[in-house]
Amino acid sequence: MIKKSLKISLLLFVLPLFFNLIVGASNDDFFIDNETIKKVEQKYGAFAKNRVNALVKLMNSLKNATEKEKLIKVNHFFNQVRYQSDMITWGEKDYWATRMEFLGKDRGDCEDYAIAKYFTLEQLGISTDKLYLSYVKATKQKIAHMVLTYFETKTSVPLVLDNYDKRILPATQRPDLIPVYSFNGNSLYLAKQQGLGKEVPSGLSKNKKWTQLLSDIRRNKL
Repeated sequence: MIKKSLKISLLLFVLPLFFNLIVGASNDDFFIDNETIKKVEQKYGAFAKNRVNALVKLMNSLKNATEKEKLIKVNHFFNQVRYQSDMITWGEKDYWATRMEFLGKDRGDCEDYAIAKYFTLEQLGISTDKLYLSYVKATKQKIAHMVLTYFETKTSVPLVLDNYDKRILPATQRPDLIPVYSFNGNSLYLAKQQGLGKEVPSGLSKNKKWTQLLSDIRRNKL
């Protein structure tokens, strides 16, 4: 669960990572090497291996799809993973899982859904200028929450990809979410209902969860 204070500053920089999925040089297909697949199965079991293979199959099927179709399919895929608190899943109050860990455990909380969707859509060619991890207050659940938001243009009302309400809706149709701030690998913004709002200077301080996630990605943590 995201800490209630929401007073988190972020280390922001472009993230040129493949996030455990490798792009083939010859035919541009997405694939995972046999050694990684073997490790996934050994650690999490056959179901996890099948889920990871299903993700690769989905990504290959979406290579030439429209951005709208990519949003719909990726949102649906990860929303099939069951929600579970970090304390139950990882024995920690606030753990940011890599995509492989998320699929391996077949459990996760809000930031795990948003992070997995963010990096998958980025790999599928959607610019990170359009994708933001957004902290919000979920009024129905009365908790801090994270969703993925997609801006077709810089002035567009963002679409919300959420694990609570599984429909993809404009932010203006989600009165149950009160925006706090949004970020991606490039910038941090004080959030507003219909846009990103004022940009906050980057590099002011480090976010331990974000930097730990990047480290886990680089070392292919399963």
